Amino acid sequence: MSIAHHMRSYMDRASWIRKMFEEGARLKKIHGADKVFDFSLGNPNVPPPPSVKRALLRVIENGGETLHSYMPNAGLPQTREKLAAYLTREHGVPITADHVIMTCGAAGALNVILKALLDPGDDVVVPAPFFVEYGFYAENHGGTLKTVPTASDFSLDLEALEAAVGLKTKVVLINSPNNPTGQVYSTAALKALGDLLRRKSRAVGHPIYLVSDEPYRKIVYTAEKPPSIFQCYENALIATSFSKDLSLPGERIGYAVLHPEADDQAAIQGALVLANRILGFVNAPALMQWILPDLLEESVDVALYRAKRDKLYAGLKKAGYECFEPPGAFYLFPKSPLADDVAFVRLLVEEKILAVPGSGFGGPGYFRLAYCVADETIERALPGFAQAMDKARSLR
Repeated sequence: MSIAHHMRSYMDRASWIRKMFEEGARLKKIHGADKVFDFSLGNPNVPPPPSVKRALLRVIENGGETLHSYMPNAGLPQTREKLAAYLTREHGVPITADHVIMTCGAAGALNVILKALLDPGDDVVVPAPFFVEYGFYAENHGGTLKTVPTASDFSLDLEALEAAVGLKTKVVLINSPNNPTGQVYSTAALKALGDLLRRKSRAVGHPIYLVSDEPYRKIVYTAEKPPSIFQCYENALIATSFSKDLSLPGERIGYAVLHPEADDQAAIQGALVLANRILGFVNAPALMQWILPDLLEESVDVALYRAKRDKLYAGLKKAGYECFEPPGAFYLFPKSPLADDVAFVRLLVEEKILAVPGSGFGGPGYFRLAYCVADETIERALPGFAQAMDKARSLR
């Protein structure tokens, strides 16, 4: 066999998101791009803030000989210092540059964190539904993904988490605002989770680390910001990127940050820096690191995403779908009108609508719609959603 056995297994269960994206490319060739309604991929369509272009031009015009040079493995010191000051304000704990590691997006940050923390056989506990790549990331570093259910509104089920966290648990991985559901975990839930992990850490005799994946932190539709996990638990790390809040997914720029009161802090910081290098991520893109100090308070126009959410949510409800109204991110996760969510997604494909089965996210019986698309795409797809619902009803 030409490829590794585990890679063949990975390919067999590869991301449903990419599968549907590729199906979209096929349909667009047949029918034309304007007749295919692709909600499969969370690829931001809201433009970056104008300040991004201004910062790029300034850096390109004024950058010296070291603009594209190597740098310390953790990233540009001046960028990490600015980011640490911003994070201190954002999270209310005294973060320094030493606590911040610049990474190739949130995916890079998560892999660096898991490389630093996991021993073979360790469990990574994650509430489901969850981002489809988490299982691969855990397995990359010898860990095993252990999923736990959430409540009916996709909020944390603390009793299920209590039962799932045990002797082999090294990491609890959460994602808020959540992909695929758009749920934002409450302060009360995160404080209760912090208390749970303190108890469990004492019981098992080693720290259990809480890792929060937060690329959608600024994309929320409520007046309150998502709560900080650093206010709820000390043995915590955040992985995030600027892919969504600045609409820069292709630039692969993000960071990992360690709580300044975490156990074994110096050792973890050293392991994160080394992991960033030996995994081949070093360095995070230099040009993006140079511009970030000017952009830390910036964000895309979230009102544009809210309008898209409202339009699609109202249209689905009118067509008879059961759907949670998400307070964050840019996804809807409606209940499938057929028990077999994959079969229902095939009905949507007949209407030239591309969605992702909830099964791919550990949420069978649902499907995900990424509404970071043109308003016209949403409007023109709504009749197809209604038609697919009618077909599903006829099959029940």
